[in-house]
Amino acid sequence: MKMLRFRSPSIRSLDQEILCTIRLLDDSEISCSIQRDTKGQFLLDHVCNHYNLLEKDYFGIRYVDPEKQRHWLEPNKPVVRQMKSQQPYTMCFRVKFYPHEPMKIKEELTRYLLYLQLKRDIYHGRLLCPFAEAAYLGACIVQAELGDYDPEEHPSDYISDFKLFPKQSLKLERKIMEIHKNELRTLQAPQPFSGSQPQVLWSSRETRGSTSSNGTNFCLSLNYEPVSMRIKCVASIKSDLWL
Repeated sequence: MKMLRFRSPSIRSLDQEILCTIRLLDDSEISCSIQRDTKGQFLLDHVCNHYNLLEKDYFGIRYVDPEKQRHWLEPNKPVVRQMKSQQPYTMCFRVKFYPHEPMKIKEELTRYLLYLQLKRDIYHGRLLCPFAEAAYLGACIVQAELGDYDPEEHPSDYISDFKLFPKQSLKLERKIMEIHKNELRTLQAPQPFSGSQPQVLWSSRETRGSTSSNGTNFCLSLNYEPVSMRIKCVASIKSDLWL
């Protein structure tokens, strides 16, 4: 009877490349291959090089474990030791924290990526704000996407084409349209970060689902300090929406 012999892994198999897919803030994806000893910083640098992003400190790589819990990839530890899911790995490039002083942001690209993250957090219900501030933020997003209100181009229900909030009522859409129509005009846009810029003082609250030790599901709310967000709306390019 012929016996089966199990061979120990070779050095070559230990160096086998692992495919990683990283989802970006605009829902596009990039991929790369890593080794078993590749650290998390490599993936963050890979995305930043893809964007040619210089202001890296606001961003990180996030992944979801099999229990649907979100984690930040630690830059100084090997990726393989942190991931609990099966290969190939899928992760997300996200804003790790919003800047405390937005006026110190230097790069246009950084502002644009923060803008994309802000839209995602609002739409998915991770950041909550009062009705008035929600309407103003919604109007600024619409202004950045469409430019000035034009009655010949924008029908009465044009705001409904934008999915901005998880619970987007008709009342909110009408208020967004009112602000976009009457308060936000490209020709009246002030110089960047001038004292006359529209300013929103927004106490944000991030909500996360969690589970207690006895298996009870509950919602955890994280309150942040009031965030001063200065928003400049320019019709020409989306990246001119300043946070």
